[in-house]
Amino acid sequence: MTTREQAVLKAKNWIGKAWLKAFGWRLETETPTTPKFVVVAAPHTSGWDLPFMLATSYVMNVPISWMGKRELFAPPWGWFMRALGGIPIDRSRHHNVVDWAVSEIQRSDDLVLAVPAKGTRARADYWKSGFYHIAKGAQVPVALAYLDYGKKRCGLGAFIMPTDDVRADMDRIRRFYAGVTAKFPDLEGEPRLREEEAAMPAAVAPQPALAAAV
Repeated sequence: MTTREQAVLKAKNWIGKAWLKAFGWRLETETPTTPKFVVVAAPHTSGWDLPFMLATSYVMNVPISWMGKRELFAPPWGWFMRALGGIPIDRSRHHNVVDWAVSEIQRSDDLVLAVPAKGTRARADYWKSGFYHIAKGAQVPVALAYLDYGKKRCGLGAFIMPTDDVRADMDRIRRFYAGVTAKFPDLEGEPRLREEEAAMPAAVAPQPALAAAV
């Protein structure tokens, strides 16, 4: 690492600590044991989630890349979002995103990719499964990141290596996030993937909840 890179890392660390301290938050985290993994960015119900996520990564000295809708990268601030690690994603071509991400992780020596599992700040009946398939395809763990607005704590809470049993994996994820409070709890449903219900009998498959009225 060059002297300039060390200086940038030190400055970001200071900024992250100052941000969390200003809002009265504390870092409670597991230490990564691998330089490559997929971060589940959850819960995600507010525009405040991004600065808190970045502050958390700065304090941990873990540079992250994150995917966002392409509208966030429009002028005049597109360059700034990219400087923060942002990667614009065209939702109309979502079927290519998983393959692209897997390729990027496989050819990189150290890439931490944050994926907003819900894919939107609005309420959704299901999480997007991209984070799961990216991690499984690249053979890297899923890190369960969290922003707990109720207890003002943040960090990486657990690392899960995806298996062939998606429902069992998601049960672990649900147990973890059950105690995490979003900025706007009414916009955050239970973590669930459509893939879990594909093989379930119709009689026992849970029914999607009605979206909250706006």
